[in-house]
Amino acid sequence: MAATSTESSLTRFRAVVEGALAHLEARRQEVNDLNVFPVADGDTGDNMALTLRACLAEVELLANQAGGHSLDEIGRTEIVERVARAALLGARGNSGVILSQLIRGAAEELISRPGELVDPVLIGAAMARAADRGYGSVREPAEGTMLTVMREMASCVASELAHMRDPRLTPQASADEQNAALADILERAIRAGEESVKRGPELLPALKEAGVVDSGGYGVTIIFAGIVAALRGSDGPPLEHHHAPALLHSHDDHHSETYRYCTNFAVTGEGLDRGRFVAPLEEIGDSLLVVGDAHTLKVHVHTDEPSQATAIFDGHGVVSHLDVADMHEQVQRRANRLHARCGALAVTAGDGMRTLFRSLGIDVLAGGATINPSTFELLAGIHAVPADEVVVLPNSPNVIMAAERAAELAEKVVVVVRATSQQAGLAAGVALTGERSAAENAAVMGQALEAIRIGSVAPAAREDRQGRFVIGDAVGFVEDEIIAWGDPRDTLAAVLTTLGEDAELITCIAGDGAPLDHDAVAVLAPAGVELELEDGGQPAYWWLLAAE
Repeated sequence: MAATSTESSLTRFRAVVEGALAHLEARRQEVNDLNVFPVADGDTGDNMALTLRACLAEVELLANQAGGHSLDEIGRTEIVERVARAALLGARGNSGVILSQLIRGAAEELISRPGELVDPVLIGAAMARAADRGYGSVREPAEGTMLTVMREMASCVASELAHMRDPRLTPQASADEQNAALADILERAIRAGEESVKRGPELLPALKEAGVVDSGGYGVTIIFAGIVAALRGSDGPPLEHHHAPALLHSHDDHHSETYRYCTNFAVTGEGLDRGRFVAPLEEIGDSLLVVGDAHTLKVHVHTDEPSQATAIFDGHGVVSHLDVADMHEQVQRRANRLHARCGALAVTAGDGMRTLFRSLGIDVLAGGATINPSTFELLAGIHAVPADEVVVLPNSPNVIMAAERAAELAEKVVVVVRATSQQAGLAAGVALTGERSAAENAAVMGQALEAIRIGSVAPAAREDRQGRFVIGDAVGFVEDEIIAWGDPRDTLAAVLTTLGEDAELITCIAGDGAPLDHDAVAVLAPAGVELELEDGGQPAYWWLLAAE
C-alpha cells in the first residue's frame, strides 16, 4: 500500500492494487493448477483474484468519490476500512478468505497509526499483523501454506529493519523516495517468500506427494511482486515459475471423501458472534472459515447442503454474496486443462453468439455492447482457457491491439487471429482443433478468414450526411462498404445477393430486435446458395453474414 504524503493521491494507491491484481492475473492459471491442499478447493488463483478485484472495485469507487484528492484529505481510516470490508465480501474459497484476512490485518495496523507516513517500519508492522490475522482466521493452521509464507516474509522485513541504519522516512521525503524505500524492503521480503514457497513441500506432506508447491503461498509472492512493480513503474522483480506436473490430479485419492460444494456467503447483522455458528456448520461440512466482526461475517465451508449452511443464520442476519462452486467439476476441468494443448478465446456480444462459439469448443469473453474489453479483461480470459496455448479471436478491429498486448503479457503461448467481426470469428473458429499448436491453429484459421466475405445489416443510429437514410432505416454493408439502405427486407436481400456471387454457403445470424423471422429471411436466399440461419442475439446489428 503506497503513500500518504501530501504529494500522494488515491491514484497511486489504486496503482498498487492494480499492479498486484495484474501480476496475479498473469499467472492465475498457473496458480490454479498447483492447488492440491487441503482438498480440491476451487481454483486458488481465481479465488485470490476475486478478492483483489473486490478491493480494486472499492478503490475505484473511492477514486470517483475523491475527485483526485490525496489520501490524507480522504482519510486513511475510511480507505483501509472500506477496502478491507470489500476484500472480505469479495473473498471466495479458503485462499480468498485467508487473503482477505491478510489484507484486514494490514489495514488494522495502518488505521492504528493515523498521520504516520507509510515507510518501511510501518510496512513491517502491517505485514506482521497481517500474518497474525491470517493464522488467527484458521482453526488448524497448516505450515507450508500461504500462512507460513506471509509469516516468513514479515519476519524477513523485521530482520532487515533491525539492521538498517535509518529505516524511517521523514515527512519531507518525496514520493519517489518513498516508493523506492517501500519497493526495496518489499523486494527483500519477496525473496524470503520465494524460499518459503520452495520449503513448503518439506513442511506439508500433501505438497511433497503431489510434487507441487503451495498455490496460495506462491500467489502471495506474485501479489507482492505486483506491488513492487507498481511502486517502481516497472515489470517488477522476476519470480520463478512453479508449474504443476503433467500427471497431477488434485489428490483424487481423497477427492471422493470430501464434500462437493465450496460454499461462500456473507452475513450482515448486529451483534454477530462467529463462535456460535462454528459447531452447527461443522456438523454439515468441513474446511470451515468464519471471519469478520459483529456486523459482517464471511463464511466458507465445504458441504453437500449449501442451503442448510445459509439456513443456520436465519434470524441472525441477512445472507448475501452467495457463491457455490462444484469442486468435483473443478477437479475434472483442472485435469482436462493439464492435458490440453491449445484452446481459443473469442470476444463476443449476445447470448446466442456465446452459445455458437462454445459449440465449437471456444471459450468466450463478454465484450459488452460495443465489443471493447480491456487488456486486463482479455488477459484474465486467456488464463481461464483450459489449455497451455491459446488462440484469441478479437472479433472487432477495436480489440486487436488490446488482444495483442494481452498476448505479450500472458504466461502462455498466445496467438491473435485478426478476426474483425463475430461472423468472421465463427468461420475461423470452425478450423480449431486442440491437438495443433496455437501457431498451427492460427495459420489454418487465417486461411479460413481469407476464404470468406462478410456482410451485415444494422439500423441506422444517425442520419446520413448524404441524405441516403435516416435514423432507424436499415443499412447494409459488404465488408466495410455501404451497398444498400432503407427497408430491412430489401436491404438484407441486396446484401445476400452481393455476398451470394461465387458463394456456396451464407451464414446469417439474427441479432437482437431483427425485424424479420427466419422464415422471412430464408426466402431471400440467392439461387444455388445454401443459407444457414442462426440466432446470435447480438446488439446493434440485425443480421451478421458470412459467405464461403
